[in-house]
Amino acid sequence: MKKHQLQECPVCSSALMVSEYHCPGCETVIRGRFLPLSGRLGRLSREDQEFIEHFVRSRGSIKEMEKILGVSYPTVRGMLNRVIENMGYQDDGYREVQVDRQEILRKLEQGEIRADEAAAQLRGETQR
Repeated sequence: MKKHQLQECPVCSSALMVSEYHCPGCETVIRGRFLPLSGRLGRLSREDQEFIEHFVRSRGSIKEMEKILGVSYPTVRGMLNRVIENMGYQDDGYREVQVDRQEILRKLEQGEIRADEAAAQLRGETQR
């Protein structure tokens, strides 16, 4: 069963806020008040999120994106394909990427990846 991050308080329906981020790699802790991003968009880097904002504002026009970003058509397409992949979709944008569980478990067993990386990959999160 898939679990979803809570977006609002189950008691009063106020928007919930994240108060702490923790990096398991270097043990850095960041405290504050952050509105959570959930779903596939929440997985994206700030750069990818900005790309999506421009893309939506340009109503999906790659020609307009060329002007906004000052890059060529193939570059915009490449950026779009990267965002699609980082959201967990295949190039066509509609089929979810199939996770090769056996390969991930083999890599974990061989010590090629850490347990947290394996867990993220099994959840379908793209690793950079």
